[in-house]
Amino acid sequence: MTLFYLFGLAISFLCTLIFAPLFIPMLRKLHFGQYIREEGPKSHMKKAGTPTMGGVIFLVGMIVAVIVMAKYHFATQDTYMLLFVTLGFGLVGFIDDFIKIVMKRNMGLTSKQKMLGQIVIAVIFWFFVTRYDYATFLNIPGTSWTIDLHWVYPLFAVLWLVGWPNATNLTDGMDGLLSGLSAVAFAAYATIAIAMNSLGVALFSTIMLGAVLGFLIFNAHPAKVFMGDTGSLAIGGALAGMAILTKTELLLAVIGGVFAIETLSVIIQVISFKTTGKRVFKMSPIHHHFELSGWSEWKVVTVFWLAGLVLAIISVYLKVGML
Repeated sequence: MTLFYLFGLAISFLCTLIFAPLFIPMLRKLHFGQYIREEGPKSHMKKAGTPTMGGVIFLVGMIVAVIVMAKYHFATQDTYMLLFVTLGFGLVGFIDDFIKIVMKRNMGLTSKQKMLGQIVIAVIFWFFVTRYDYATFLNIPGTSWTIDLHWVYPLFAVLWLVGWPNATNLTDGMDGLLSGLSAVAFAAYATIAIAMNSLGVALFSTIMLGAVLGFLIFNAHPAKVFMGDTGSLAIGGALAGMAILTKTELLLAVIGGVFAIETLSVIIQVISFKTTGKRVFKMSPIHHHFELSGWSEWKVVTVFWLAGLVLAIISVYLKVGML
């Protein structure tokens, strides 16, 4: 079976690699360039106009790979459910990007509109989950302990599905940062799913791994294209969906520990500023704090990649060790 997973990875990687050079010039021609916030780091102003909405690139690679693998009957119900939640959150991001870039409304969707769209996708995904046997307990990583949430679990699942896409969205602020971290996370989930014999999740994980690796070639510093909300929300939706289907909800907080820290830094900054008028960090999310502290963008990205890799290895050890 490992060969088939590698086959899915290769298809998504190659499709992304082929599609990117065709799609990026189209984005330039249509003037689908990135808007840079004035309050952001001044060094980022030179990135203004870099093509964005590039998440479409690796999502196309992913879709092609799923179609090919489905033709050979390797896709399962889990694969299709993950396909839905990934494209669903990607669609919300695409609409947001489209409004910001094409309609020239810098804020895109309002926070309420974006949240509503994400909740709708999360609820529909949860409806799919309820069509099959599901458990309402949470596994404590690295132990045999569980916490049964009973009737609260559906609410937890929806909040989990909405929260992680926003965490990955906040992380997408430097060249290659999110694409590299998500590649590590998808590799971790592929390993865990294979060990659990969750074949549909394993297949989708490897396909997403190939797609984001192909995209990383064009997104690494200096980036030729940004993924935009289209890609960042899709990645978060995919990871949250995998966590729910493999019953590794809390383990995702370890695998995606960098995403969690990025989000926590924003929460801390907002609370501190509103209550005391002072900022804890020079800028949030925290990757900008290190950049403004004198680190080069490439140094921040590589250190964060390394942190993500260490957390992913720990996560795999905790889960596979228990199995």
